[in-house]
Amino acid sequence: MTQATSQPTTALRKPVARQEKTRLSVGFILAKRFTLCAFANFVDVLRLAADEGDRSRPILCNWTVLSDTMDPIPSSSGISVHPKERLGDPRRFNYIVVVGGLIEDGTDLSAGYQNFLQEAAAAGVPLVGVCTGAFLLHRAGLLDGYRSCVSWFSHSDFKEQFDGLDPVTDQIFVVDRDRLTCAGGVSSAHLAAYLVDKHVGTAHANKSLHIMIIDDAHQAEKPQPGIPLDLKTQNPIVQRALHIMQQNIDAPISIQEIAQRMGKSKRQIERYFRLSLETSPQVAFLNIRLDLARHLVLTSQKSVAQIAVDCGFCDSSHLSRMFRRRYGCTPQVLRGLPAPQEQVA
Repeated sequence: MTQATSQPTTALRKPVARQEKTRLSVGFILAKRFTLCAFANFVDVLRLAADEGDRSRPILCNWTVLSDTMDPIPSSSGISVHPKERLGDPRRFNYIVVVGGLIEDGTDLSAGYQNFLQEAAAAGVPLVGVCTGAFLLHRAGLLDGYRSCVSWFSHSDFKEQFDGLDPVTDQIFVVDRDRLTCAGGVSSAHLAAYLVDKHVGTAHANKSLHIMIIDDAHQAEKPQPGIPLDLKTQNPIVQRALHIMQQNIDAPISIQEIAQRMGKSKRQIERYFRLSLETSPQVAFLNIRLDLARHLVLTSQKSVAQIAVDCGFCDSSHLSRMFRRRYGCTPQVLRGLPAPQEQVA
């Protein structure tokens, strides 16, 4: 993929036939079995920024779900959304947002949607890929030469589908000229807030996030909660193994099983890790789990016992022992709580 040398901000466009007070107009295309959370987060930022208080009138912002058939669109959770408008002229929007669905479906957008997006791109309307929307835009040939962001969870799938392309998985969203992509989930709220900040104002963007109980707006460079920075590598085999580890944090699998999934031997995986990271895959897997545990200790209200379960440790005592070895203190001490009395075996 051609790497962009800069990320210039997208120019404010004046879409045709819009209300005089509207500063930001967004059209949504929802893939079959789209991710409801990512869509809802994006829309709610627009809704809360568009009006005073929580009145939801589409004044400063407006948004609509577009369709080529007007049939209800099922989300991955089984809840369907009814589109509001036919595709029509894309120039009436500042942005067209494509919300992706489940990777396993592997379906492309219909010819009607693809033609609409091609028309939007030709007219200079910026295109946004949310969650796996980047997959759909790539398959439609609309991200060639652009940097794109996907969730760390989808990194391996992306590389398998688009040979030779390496997406950004260490940021929550990417702005590359007139293409914007994000990892999905809460990152879609931050990308929407970025657009509100740009077109409507910082106060409106912050208001939306605060009402949604999201502390502050995050910039694009905010890292995804993924692989620790000291485990970054360009070796594709090690990268894939690390992502498999991430996907199995709460129920750790053996290095032998990881190797089998990758069609490699355990000894090969261990050799690649030593050459790329100067550590063993066993230590790397433990460090990924401990780094997540530390993140949860510092940023969540979960009990240490629950954090231990979430990070694949037998119990809180097991977590505390491993935690002390790595960080020099127990999770309780890091959180500012009295350390529990541990029994000596």
